[in-house]
Amino acid sequence: MIVLENLTKTFYMHGVRKTVVNNVNFVFPTGVSVALMGRNGAGKSTLLKMLAGTTDPTSGRVLSDGAVSFPVGLATSLHPHLTGAQNVKFVARIYGVDTDALIDFVRDFAELGSHFDLPIRTYSSGMRGRLSFGVNMGLKFDTYLIDEISAVGDARFSDKSRSVFRDRLKNAGAVFVSHSPGLVKQMCTAGAILEKGKLRYFPDINEALDVHEHNMRRA
Repeated sequence: MIVLENLTKTFYMHGVRKTVVNNVNFVFPTGVSVALMGRNGAGKSTLLKMLAGTTDPTSGRVLSDGAVSFPVGLATSLHPHLTGAQNVKFVARIYGVDTDALIDFVRDFAELGSHFDLPIRTYSSGMRGRLSFGVNMGLKFDTYLIDEISAVGDARFSDKSRSVFRDRLKNAGAVFVSHSPGLVKQMCTAGAILEKGKLRYFPDINEALDVHEHNMRRA
């Protein structure tokens, strides 16, 4: 379970104030895969970063009673000057898991070949996404944070990623961002819509998609 208490995030850009999350009180339930939806620029990725603890809120707090992954797809937690293998080793030590086992899993899963031993700064965005996704899938979390699973590779690799992710969801929940309604229906049973700084929960994913599509038509 992830609890948001009076959560607010405000940015100031060129003298303009923009609040993407406005005094939100919300609960992401334990063991539920929730689609996080909203317009472009609504603040979905920012919210994921706050859930992961990689971005601080302006005010309020995020509480969790379980282990939460870093956001897959954003790959902001990867150190650009370390190799892929060194990044994996660093993460393994942070989470206290078997280093060799995690390296072997990610090396096989991410399919980076010799690039696995090259610095992250030489990677394409797709390669970084594959490495980030592989690291997350190699670790056991209570809640996985996923930002566009379809962005981690070609169609074959995306299919493989979805299969592994579905397997992890047998014993975990997720907060899942995607612009694909079909993929959302495959991966999620509930939805949350971020609209004008407020977050609204729908236990039925189909109802959430209907409301989101209505909001988009009003744009």
